[in-house]
Amino acid sequence: MRSKRFEVLANRPVNQDGFVQEWVEEGLIAMESPNDPKPSIRIENGVVVELDGKRREDFDLIDNYIATYGINLANAEEVIRMDSKLLANKVIDPNMPRSEIIKLTTAMTPAKIVEVVSQMNVVEMMMAVQKMRARRTPATQCHVTNVRDNPVQIAADAAEAGLRGFAEQETTVAVARYAPFNALSILIGSQVGRPGILTQCALEEATELDLGMRGFTAYAETISVYGTEAVFTDGDDTRWSKGFLASAYASRGIKMRFTSGTGAEVQMGYAEGKSMLYLEARCIYIAKAAGVQGLQNGSISCIGVPGGVPSGIRAVLAENLITTMLDLEVASGNDQTFSHSDMRRTARLLMQFLPGTDFVSSGYSSTPNYDNMFAGSNTDAEDYDDYNIIQRDLKVDGGLRPVTEDQVVAVRNKAARTLQALFEGLGLPPITDEEVVAATYAHGSKDMPERNVVEDLKAAAELLTRGTTGLDVVKVLAKAGIEDIATSVLNLLKQRVAGDFLQTSAIFDANWNVISAVNDPNDYAGPGTGYRLEGPEWDKVKNIPNAVDPRSI
Repeated sequence: MRSKRFEVLANRPVNQDGFVQEWVEEGLIAMESPNDPKPSIRIENGVVVELDGKRREDFDLIDNYIATYGINLANAEEVIRMDSKLLANKVIDPNMPRSEIIKLTTAMTPAKIVEVVSQMNVVEMMMAVQKMRARRTPATQCHVTNVRDNPVQIAADAAEAGLRGFAEQETTVAVARYAPFNALSILIGSQVGRPGILTQCALEEATELDLGMRGFTAYAETISVYGTEAVFTDGDDTRWSKGFLASAYASRGIKMRFTSGTGAEVQMGYAEGKSMLYLEARCIYIAKAAGVQGLQNGSISCIGVPGGVPSGIRAVLAENLITTMLDLEVASGNDQTFSHSDMRRTARLLMQFLPGTDFVSSGYSSTPNYDNMFAGSNTDAEDYDDYNIIQRDLKVDGGLRPVTEDQVVAVRNKAARTLQALFEGLGLPPITDEEVVAATYAHGSKDMPERNVVEDLKAAAELLTRGTTGLDVVKVLAKAGIEDIATSVLNLLKQRVAGDFLQTSAIFDANWNVISAVNDPNDYAGPGTGYRLEGPEWDKVKNIPNAVDPRSI
């Protein structure tokens, strides 16, 4: 006979997740592998001749890149001699300003910074993130996709997401050739939601850059970097090629981050027996060395790997913290789904939600997860109410706000009708009134009529070959009398020329003011300081639609 209690427990959702014991030799260890190098640095005539136990003649390409571009050498030898526990205390200490501790953390080697964060438990790490994130004001980001690449639905979903508070929105494709439509749809929908939202279309890099240069997108982040040579080296895929690509985006006024994540190297079979966190630290240093604004990390598409080993979710928080310690913007994951357990996925979310990061999620699914083409998300459209109520319960700003059904219906309808006018003006396959109505009220793609995919793909290709740009979008919308959205798209294009939002952690408010680490630096210095959810924003969070006014009873 079996224990009835254990029978019940065996059927709980959490026991559908995959878990493994540590296997050091294959890199199945989250933190503190015995094979991780000991911190060291030696500098001669301004050149690093030893880094984390390796002599310069033994450096691989990653070591060379980090040693040359990624470390503040002025303080490096002093910092390497400092006790790691003492440094961890300085990172947490609210009496030590962020501006001062950054001088120390940016001088650490990868092994040193991993040793420092390894002194902390998750509560201490969250305290550190609260102090160390670059931008004072937290925000969040969403995915806007569907299995049919339906442009009308993308526009409507993007508009709703903008209304709910997402500062950035990301789409991708089920079919690669749909990319121009998806990029246009999320651009239009987001600006209907509110002016100033930044959008991207995650594709292979040449196409993504092309769409960005045309003005269809405003940022990019799916430029992947890895912590071992065997994983990173793929044809001409090197640190320098990624750095060149970053410059190509920036020179065209396109904001960009790199992407990495704890566990990628072991997932691909080349972890070298090192801990997941140490290898991820090398990725973070590559981002720092390349000069990009920040990093999308938090394990992302490899979350199942650290999620399966002891201390793995702690390591994910640690990688987010290291990113902030190197003075980079962090889009901190809570992205791809990793657990069947509602309790477990909420616990994973709270690690970034509570202290606040530049983007608490780098991909909250604004659609039901069956429509999420990034393999699902830790949170989706069915979690909006839960998320808003947790914000209300804890008086924490996770970047979203409660909305009413009437507000959502109105913006979804406007986005669908705006895209309908744009398609007509650009000579693209028509969007029917039936599609507009369906998108207005749809939950997901199951509620949408099918489009002529062949005609759509043909038209999407022609859109590129005839050289269509964001200015063409502005002209069509203005001619159709949709001047507010035309103005928003034009303002976004103007900002590309100004370049102010290429600063670390930059987003826009609804009035096109840039909010970044430059003009909104994190000033947390203990209780009563730093960002606080208060005033009108707290009023918005408090007033959930289903809260009853007791005076009315």
